[in-house]
Amino acid sequence: MHIVILTNEFPPHIYGGAGVHVEYLVRELVAADDGAHQVTVFSFGDQDVDEGTLRVVGVDPKFDLPHQDERHAKFLDTAARDLVMAGSVPLDADIVHGHTWYSHLAGMLAQQLTGAKLVLTTHSLEPHRPWKVEQLGAAYHASSWVERTAYQNADGVVAVSESMKADVQDLYGVPDERLAVIPNGIDPDEYRPVEKPEVLRRVGVDPDIPYVLFVGRITRQKGIVHLVRALKDLDPGVQVVLAAGAPDTKAIAKEMSDAVDAAREARTESGSAPIVWIEEMLPRPDVIALYSHATVFCCPSVYEPFGIINLEAMACETAVVASAVGGIPSIVVTPEDAAATGEAETGLLVQLDGDADSDFEPRDPDAFARDLAAALNTLLADPDRVAAMGRAGRQRVLDRFSWTAIAAETLRFYASLVEG
Repeated sequence: MHIVILTNEFPPHIYGGAGVHVEYLVRELVAADDGAHQVTVFSFGDQDVDEGTLRVVGVDPKFDLPHQDERHAKFLDTAARDLVMAGSVPLDADIVHGHTWYSHLAGMLAQQLTGAKLVLTTHSLEPHRPWKVEQLGAAYHASSWVERTAYQNADGVVAVSESMKADVQDLYGVPDERLAVIPNGIDPDEYRPVEKPEVLRRVGVDPDIPYVLFVGRITRQKGIVHLVRALKDLDPGVQVVLAAGAPDTKAIAKEMSDAVDAAREARTESGSAPIVWIEEMLPRPDVIALYSHATVFCCPSVYEPFGIINLEAMACETAVVASAVGGIPSIVVTPEDAAATGEAETGLLVQLDGDADSDFEPRDPDAFARDLAAALNTLLADPDRVAAMGRAGRQRVLDRFSWTAIAAETLRFYASLVEG
Protein backbone atom coordinates (compact mmCIF):
# COMPACT_ATOMS: atom_id res chain seq x y z
CA MET A 1 0.00 0.00 0.00
CA HIS A 2 0.92 3.66 -0.33
CA ILE A 3 0.21 5.10 3.12
CA VAL A 4 0.12 8.86 3.66
CA ILE A 5 0.44 10.14 7.23
CA LEU A 6 -0.78 13.66 8.03
CA THR A 7 0.46 15.11 11.32
CA ASN A 8 1.29 18.26 13.20
CA GLU A 9 4.29 16.66 14.94
CA PHE A 10 7.12 14.60 13.51
CA PRO A 11 10.81 14.40 14.43
CA PRO A 12 12.64 16.53 15.19
CA HIS A 13 9.57 18.55 16.25
CA ILE A 14 7.85 16.45 18.95
CA TYR A 15 6.11 17.93 21.99
CA GLY A 16 3.33 15.53 22.95
CA GLY A 17 2.06 11.97 23.00
CA ALA A 18 0.50 12.17 19.53
CA GLY A 19 3.87 13.02 18.05
CA VAL A 20 5.52 10.10 19.85
CA HIS A 21 2.78 7.80 18.51
CA VAL A 22 3.28 8.95 14.93
CA GLU A 23 7.08 8.68 15.14
CA TYR A 24 7.05 5.04 16.21
CA LEU A 25 4.08 3.98 14.09
CA VAL A 26 5.79 5.34 10.97
CA ARG A 27 9.03 3.55 11.85
CA GLU A 28 7.22 0.22 12.14
CA LEU A 29 5.06 0.74 9.02
CA VAL A 30 8.22 1.35 6.98
CA ALA A 31 9.80 -1.85 8.33
CA ALA A 32 6.66 -4.02 8.06
CA ASP A 33 6.35 -6.80 5.48
CA ASP A 34 10.01 -6.43 4.49
CA GLY A 35 9.54 -2.82 3.44
CA ALA A 36 6.65 -3.52 1.07
CA HIS A 37 4.74 -0.30 1.82
CA GLN A 38 5.49 3.23 0.64
CA VAL A 39 5.03 5.67 3.54
CA THR A 40 4.77 9.42 2.92
CA VAL A 41 4.54 11.80 5.87
CA PHE A 42 3.35 15.41 5.65
CA SER A 43 4.13 17.31 8.84
CA PHE A 44 4.13 20.85 10.16
CA GLY A 45 7.77 21.92 10.01
CA ASP A 46 10.82 21.88 7.77
CA GLN A 47 11.50 18.16 7.46
CA ASP A 48 12.92 16.78 4.20
CA VAL A 49 13.64 13.05 4.20
CA ASP A 50 13.81 10.65 1.27
CA GLU A 51 15.09 7.25 2.39
CA GLY A 52 13.98 4.13 0.57
CA THR A 53 10.22 3.73 1.03
CA LEU A 54 9.96 6.68 3.46
CA ARG A 55 9.35 10.25 2.33
CA VAL A 56 8.89 13.03 4.92
CA VAL A 57 7.86 16.52 3.80
CA GLY A 58 7.64 19.46 6.16
CA VAL A 59 4.93 22.03 5.44
CA ASP A 60 5.51 25.66 6.46
CA PRO A 61 3.72 28.26 4.30
CA LYS A 62 5.67 31.52 4.28
CA PHE A 63 2.79 33.91 4.67
CA ASP A 64 0.55 35.30 7.39
CA LEU A 65 -3.22 35.19 7.21
CA PRO A 66 -5.48 38.01 8.44
CA HIS A 67 -7.45 37.26 11.60
CA GLN A 68 -10.07 38.88 13.80
CA ASP A 69 -8.44 37.85 17.08
CA GLU A 70 -4.80 36.98 17.84
CA ARG A 71 -6.03 33.67 19.22
CA HIS A 72 -7.41 32.77 15.77
CA ALA A 73 -3.97 32.93 14.14
CA LYS A 74 -3.01 29.36 15.10
CA PHE A 75 -6.18 27.87 13.64
CA LEU A 76 -5.81 29.80 10.38
CA ASP A 77 -2.15 28.83 10.12
CA THR A 78 -3.23 25.20 10.58
CA ALA A 79 -5.83 25.58 7.82
CA ALA A 80 -3.20 27.01 5.46
CA ARG A 81 -0.82 24.13 6.12
CA ASP A 82 -3.67 21.66 5.62
CA LEU A 83 -4.44 23.12 2.20
CA VAL A 84 -0.81 22.61 1.17
CA MET A 85 -0.90 19.05 2.53
CA ALA A 86 -4.15 18.20 0.73
CA GLY A 87 -2.79 19.38 -2.60
CA SER A 88 0.43 17.43 -2.08
CA VAL A 89 -1.04 13.98 -1.40
CA PRO A 90 -0.11 11.68 -4.32
CA LEU A 91 -2.93 10.37 -6.49
CA ASP A 92 -1.82 6.77 -5.90
CA ALA A 93 -2.36 7.00 -2.12
CA ASP A 94 -4.37 4.09 -0.73
CA ILE A 95 -4.66 5.38 2.84
CA VAL A 96 -4.58 8.92 4.22
CA HIS A 97 -4.16 8.70 7.99
CA GLY A 98 -4.71 11.89 10.00
CA HIS A 99 -3.50 12.47 13.55
CA THR A 100 -5.23 15.14 15.72
CA TRP A 101 -7.56 17.87 14.46
CA TYR A 102 -4.55 19.78 13.13
CA SER A 103 -4.48 17.44 10.12
CA HIS A 104 -8.17 16.65 9.69
CA LEU A 105 -9.05 19.32 7.13
CA ALA A 106 -6.19 18.08 4.95
CA GLY A 107 -7.39 14.51 5.34
CA MET A 108 -10.96 15.28 4.33
CA LEU A 109 -9.85 17.22 1.26
CA ALA A 110 -7.35 14.54 0.23
CA GLN A 111 -10.06 11.89 0.60
CA GLN A 112 -12.20 13.74 -1.92
CA LEU A 113 -9.36 14.73 -4.27
CA THR A 114 -7.57 11.36 -4.48
CA GLY A 115 -10.14 8.74 -3.51
CA ALA A 116 -7.87 7.41 -0.76
CA LYS A 117 -9.49 5.94 2.35
CA LEU A 118 -9.45 8.40 5.26
CA VAL A 119 -8.37 7.03 8.65
CA LEU A 120 -8.27 9.07 11.87
CA THR A 121 -6.66 8.20 15.19
CA THR A 122 -8.30 9.55 18.35
CA HIS A 123 -5.44 11.01 20.36
CA SER A 124 -7.90 13.44 21.99
CA LEU A 125 -11.28 14.99 21.25
CA GLU A 126 -12.01 18.72 21.20
CA PRO A 127 -15.31 18.60 23.18
CA HIS A 128 -13.31 17.05 26.05
CA ARG A 129 -10.82 19.92 26.08
CA PRO A 130 -13.00 22.98 26.77
CA TRP A 131 -10.08 24.85 28.34
CA LYS A 132 -8.70 25.32 24.80
CA VAL A 133 -11.01 28.32 24.49
CA GLU A 134 -8.30 30.11 26.48
CA GLN A 135 -5.85 29.42 23.66
CA LEU A 136 -8.01 29.65 20.57
CA GLY A 137 -10.94 31.92 21.46
CA ALA A 138 -13.77 31.43 18.96
CA ALA A 139 -11.39 29.37 16.79
CA TYR A 140 -12.00 26.54 19.29
CA HIS A 141 -15.47 26.25 17.77
CA ALA A 142 -13.88 26.06 14.32
CA SER A 143 -11.43 23.32 15.37
CA SER A 144 -14.33 21.42 16.95
CA TRP A 145 -16.32 21.71 13.72
CA VAL A 146 -13.39 20.40 11.66
CA GLU A 147 -12.97 17.46 14.01
CA ARG A 148 -16.68 16.59 14.08
CA THR A 149 -16.98 16.74 10.29
CA ALA A 150 -13.87 14.59 9.84
CA TYR A 151 -15.10 11.85 12.16
CA GLN A 152 -18.48 11.79 10.51
CA ASN A 153 -16.84 11.31 7.10
CA ALA A 154 -13.85 9.09 7.88
CA ASP A 155 -13.72 5.62 6.34
CA GLY A 156 -12.05 4.24 9.45
CA VAL A 157 -11.33 5.41 13.00
CA VAL A 158 -8.66 4.06 15.34
CA ALA A 159 -9.50 4.51 19.02
CA VAL A 160 -6.50 4.16 21.34
CA SER A 161 -8.63 2.72 24.16
CA GLU A 162 -12.10 1.33 24.81
CA SER A 163 -12.83 4.60 26.63
CA MET A 164 -11.99 6.56 23.47
CA LYS A 165 -14.13 4.25 21.37
CA ALA A 166 -17.11 5.02 23.60
CA ASP A 167 -16.36 8.76 23.39
CA VAL A 168 -16.16 8.74 19.59
CA GLN A 169 -19.45 6.90 19.36
CA ASP A 170 -21.18 9.13 21.91
CA LEU A 171 -19.94 12.39 20.38
CA TYR A 172 -19.90 11.62 16.67
CA GLY A 173 -21.98 8.48 16.14
CA VAL A 174 -19.20 6.49 14.48
CA PRO A 175 -20.55 2.95 13.94
CA ASP A 176 -18.78 -0.18 15.13
CA GLU A 177 -17.90 -1.33 11.62
CA ARG A 178 -15.76 1.79 11.07
CA LEU A 179 -13.94 1.54 14.42
CA ALA A 180 -10.88 -0.38 15.58
CA VAL A 181 -9.39 -0.24 19.08
CA ILE A 182 -5.59 -0.25 18.74
CA PRO A 183 -3.60 1.01 21.74
CA ASN A 184 -0.57 3.24 21.79
CA GLY A 185 2.74 1.51 22.28
CA ILE A 186 6.28 1.90 23.51
CA ASP A 187 9.75 0.91 22.33
CA PRO A 188 11.11 -1.11 25.28
CA ASP A 189 14.60 -1.14 23.78
CA GLU A 190 14.72 2.65 23.99
CA TYR A 191 12.63 3.13 27.14
CA ARG A 192 14.43 0.90 29.62
CA PRO A 193 16.06 1.32 33.02
CA VAL A 194 19.39 3.14 32.90
CA GLU A 195 21.88 4.26 35.55
CA LYS A 196 22.87 7.83 34.78
CA PRO A 197 23.17 9.81 38.01
CA GLU A 198 25.29 12.39 36.18
CA VAL A 199 22.21 13.41 34.16
CA LEU A 200 20.29 14.04 37.38
CA ARG A 201 23.09 16.16 38.84
CA ARG A 202 23.28 18.21 35.64
CA VAL A 203 19.60 19.21 35.91
CA GLY A 204 19.74 19.90 39.66
CA VAL A 205 18.42 16.61 41.07
CA ASP A 206 20.20 14.83 43.91
CA PRO A 207 20.42 11.16 42.86
CA ASP A 208 20.85 10.08 46.48
CA ILE A 209 17.41 11.38 47.55
CA PRO A 210 14.22 9.62 46.39
CA TYR A 211 11.95 11.69 44.17
CA VAL A 212 8.50 11.90 42.63
CA LEU A 213 8.57 12.75 38.92
CA PHE A 214 6.18 14.57 36.59
CA VAL A 215 6.89 14.86 32.86
CA GLY A 216 4.64 16.84 30.53
CA ARG A 217 3.41 20.13 29.19
CA ILE A 218 1.92 22.82 31.40
CA THR A 219 -1.67 22.48 30.34
CA ARG A 220 -4.94 22.01 32.19
CA GLN A 221 -5.32 18.62 30.54
CA LYS A 222 -2.23 17.26 32.30
CA GLY A 223 -3.46 18.38 35.75
CA ILE A 224 -0.02 19.51 36.87
CA VAL A 225 -1.33 22.36 39.02
CA HIS A 226 -3.31 19.81 41.06
CA LEU A 227 -0.10 17.86 41.68
CA VAL A 228 1.78 21.00 42.72
CA ARG A 229 -0.97 21.80 45.20
CA ALA A 230 -0.57 18.28 46.62
CA LEU A 231 3.12 18.79 47.42
CA LYS A 232 2.58 20.44 50.79
CA ASP A 233 1.19 17.09 52.00
CA LEU A 234 3.95 14.98 50.48
CA ASP A 235 6.56 13.11 52.51
CA PRO A 236 9.09 15.82 53.49
CA GLY A 237 12.09 13.57 52.80
CA VAL A 238 11.26 13.20 49.11
CA GLN A 239 12.34 15.47 46.26
CA VAL A 240 9.85 16.56 43.63
CA VAL A 241 11.01 16.83 40.01
CA LEU A 242 8.75 18.66 37.57
CA ALA A 243 9.97 18.31 34.00
CA ALA A 244 7.29 20.70 32.80
CA GLY A 245 7.40 23.39 30.14
CA ALA A 246 5.62 24.81 27.09
CA PRO A 247 2.66 26.40 28.92
CA ASP A 248 -0.51 26.65 26.85
CA THR A 249 -1.26 30.24 27.86
CA LYS A 250 0.20 33.08 29.90
CA ALA A 251 -2.60 32.56 32.41
CA ILE A 252 -1.73 28.93 33.15
CA ALA A 253 1.99 29.79 33.14
CA LYS A 254 1.35 32.29 35.95
CA GLU A 255 -0.95 29.87 37.78
CA MET A 256 1.78 27.23 37.64
CA SER A 257 4.49 29.65 38.78
CA ASP A 258 2.37 30.87 41.70
CA ALA A 259 1.53 27.31 42.74
CA VAL A 260 5.18 26.24 42.66
CA ASP A 261 6.20 29.30 44.70
CA ALA A 262 3.56 28.47 47.32
CA ALA A 263 4.57 24.79 47.44
CA ARG A 264 8.24 25.68 47.79
CA GLU A 265 7.46 28.07 50.63
CA ALA A 266 5.40 25.44 52.45
CA ARG A 267 8.03 22.72 52.00
CA THR A 268 10.89 25.03 53.00
CA GLU A 269 9.11 25.91 56.24
CA SER A 270 8.77 22.21 57.06
CA GLY A 271 12.40 21.45 56.17
CA SER A 272 11.37 19.29 53.22
CA ALA A 273 13.51 18.16 50.29
CA PRO A 274 13.42 20.60 47.36
CA ILE A 275 11.16 20.99 44.35
CA VAL A 276 13.20 20.93 41.13
CA TRP A 277 11.36 22.56 38.22
CA ILE A 278 12.95 21.86 34.83
CA GLU A 279 11.27 24.21 32.35
CA GLU A 280 13.24 23.44 29.18
CA MET A 281 12.36 20.48 26.96
CA LEU A 282 14.93 17.79 27.72
CA PRO A 283 16.31 15.36 25.13
CA ARG A 284 14.75 11.92 25.30
CA PRO A 285 17.80 10.16 26.82
CA ASP A 286 17.73 12.63 29.72
CA VAL A 287 14.01 12.03 30.27
CA ILE A 288 14.62 8.27 30.28
CA ALA A 289 17.27 8.80 32.95
CA LEU A 290 14.77 10.80 35.04
CA TYR A 291 12.16 8.04 34.69
CA SER A 292 14.71 5.36 35.60
CA HIS A 293 15.90 6.99 38.81
CA ALA A 294 12.45 8.17 39.99
CA THR A 295 10.86 6.43 42.94
CA VAL A 296 7.33 7.09 41.67
CA PHE A 297 6.01 8.72 38.51
CA CYS A 298 2.83 10.82 38.83
CA CYS A 299 0.32 11.44 36.02
CA PRO A 300 -2.46 13.67 37.46
CA SER A 301 -4.23 14.27 34.13
CA VAL A 302 -7.84 15.41 34.11
CA TYR A 303 -8.25 14.10 30.52
CA GLU A 304 -6.10 11.40 28.96
CA PRO A 305 -7.41 9.34 26.02
CA PHE A 306 -4.63 6.80 26.49
CA GLY A 307 -1.73 8.01 28.64
CA ILE A 308 1.40 6.87 26.78
CA ILE A 309 3.55 8.69 29.32
CA ASN A 310 2.61 6.06 31.90
CA LEU A 311 3.96 3.37 29.56
CA GLU A 312 7.22 5.31 29.28
CA ALA A 313 7.60 5.30 33.07
CA MET A 314 6.61 1.64 33.39
CA ALA A 315 9.08 0.62 30.69
CA CYS A 316 11.78 2.23 32.84
CA GLU A 317 10.65 0.10 35.83
CA THR A 318 9.02 2.97 37.70
CA ALA A 319 5.81 2.61 39.72
CA VAL A 320 2.94 4.93 38.74
CA VAL A 321 0.37 7.02 40.57
CA ALA A 322 -2.17 8.37 38.09
CA SER A 323 -5.69 9.71 37.85
CA ALA A 324 -8.33 7.17 36.87
CA VAL A 325 -9.43 8.87 33.64
CA GLY A 326 -9.74 7.89 29.97
CA GLY A 327 -7.43 5.11 28.89
CA ILE A 328 -5.17 5.14 31.95
CA PRO A 329 -7.06 2.31 33.75
CA SER A 330 -6.27 0.06 30.76
CA ILE A 331 -2.54 0.63 31.37
CA VAL A 332 -2.00 0.73 35.14
CA VAL A 333 -2.79 -2.43 37.12
CA THR A 334 -4.11 -1.44 40.56
CA PRO A 335 -4.30 -3.69 43.63
CA GLU A 336 -8.02 -4.15 42.89
CA ASP A 337 -7.24 -5.20 39.30
CA ALA A 338 -4.54 -7.56 40.55
CA ALA A 339 -6.96 -9.22 42.97
CA ALA A 340 -9.54 -9.70 40.21
CA THR A 341 -7.26 -10.80 37.35
CA GLY A 342 -4.16 -12.23 38.97
CA GLU A 343 -1.93 -9.72 37.18
CA ALA A 344 0.87 -8.05 39.12
CA GLU A 345 0.10 -4.52 40.30
CA THR A 346 1.98 -1.65 38.63
CA GLY A 347 0.62 1.41 40.43
CA LEU A 348 -2.25 3.21 42.11
CA LEU A 349 -5.10 5.23 40.58
CA VAL A 350 -6.79 8.26 42.11
CA GLN A 351 -10.42 9.02 41.31
CA LEU A 352 -11.03 12.44 39.78
CA ASP A 353 -14.63 12.75 41.03
CA GLY A 354 -15.52 15.10 38.18
CA ASP A 355 -17.49 18.29 38.59
CA ALA A 356 -21.12 18.00 37.49
CA ASP A 357 -20.61 20.86 35.02
CA SER A 358 -17.32 19.50 33.67
CA ASP A 359 -16.16 15.90 33.64
CA PHE A 360 -12.60 17.18 33.25
CA GLU A 361 -12.04 19.07 36.48
CA PRO A 362 -12.39 17.66 40.00
CA ARG A 363 -15.48 18.68 41.91
CA ASP A 364 -13.27 19.30 44.94
CA PRO A 365 -9.73 20.22 43.77
CA ASP A 366 -8.40 20.22 47.35
CA ALA A 367 -9.66 16.68 47.92
CA PHE A 368 -8.13 15.51 44.62
CA ALA A 369 -4.78 17.03 45.63
CA ARG A 370 -4.94 15.34 49.05
CA ASP A 371 -5.77 11.99 47.40
CA LEU A 372 -2.79 12.35 45.07
CA ALA A 373 -0.51 13.06 48.03
CA ALA A 374 -1.95 10.12 49.98
CA ALA A 375 -1.38 7.67 47.11
CA LEU A 376 2.16 8.93 46.57
CA ASN A 377 2.95 8.70 50.29
CA THR A 378 1.57 5.14 50.40
CA LEU A 379 4.10 4.01 47.80
CA LEU A 380 6.97 6.15 49.05
CA ALA A 381 6.65 4.41 52.43
CA ASP A 382 7.06 0.94 50.90
CA PRO A 383 10.26 0.64 48.79
CA ASP A 384 9.88 -3.12 48.26
CA ARG A 385 6.37 -2.69 46.87
CA VAL A 386 7.52 0.15 44.62
CA ALA A 387 10.35 -1.99 43.24
CA ALA A 388 7.97 -4.90 42.56
CA MET A 389 5.54 -2.57 40.81
CA GLY A 390 8.37 -1.27 38.64
CA ARG A 391 9.40 -4.75 37.54
CA ALA A 392 5.79 -5.71 36.83
CA GLY A 393 5.24 -2.50 34.88
CA ARG A 394 8.09 -3.22 32.50
CA GLN A 395 6.91 -6.80 32.00
CA ARG A 396 3.42 -5.52 31.17
CA VAL A 397 4.89 -3.19 28.54
CA LEU A 398 6.84 -6.08 26.99
CA ASP A 399 3.78 -8.33 26.97
CA ARG A 400 1.13 -5.94 25.66
CA PHE A 401 2.39 -2.71 24.15
CA SER A 402 4.97 -3.47 21.45
CA TRP A 403 4.95 -1.06 18.47
CA THR A 404 5.61 -3.94 16.06
CA ALA A 405 2.35 -5.62 17.05
CA ILE A 406 0.47 -2.31 16.96
CA ALA A 407 1.70 -1.54 13.43
CA ALA A 408 0.62 -5.02 12.30
CA GLU A 409 -2.90 -4.39 13.68
CA THR A 410 -2.98 -1.00 11.96
CA LEU A 411 -1.97 -2.52 8.61
CA ARG A 412 -4.72 -5.13 8.92
CA PHE A 413 -7.22 -2.34 9.51
CA TYR A 414 -5.92 -0.42 6.48
CA ALA A 415 -6.23 -3.53 4.32
CA SER A 416 -9.83 -4.14 5.44
CA LEU A 417 -10.73 -0.62 4.30
CA VAL A 418 -8.91 -0.78 0.97
CA GLU A 419 -10.30 -4.21 0.12
CA GLY A 420 -13.66 -3.25 1.66
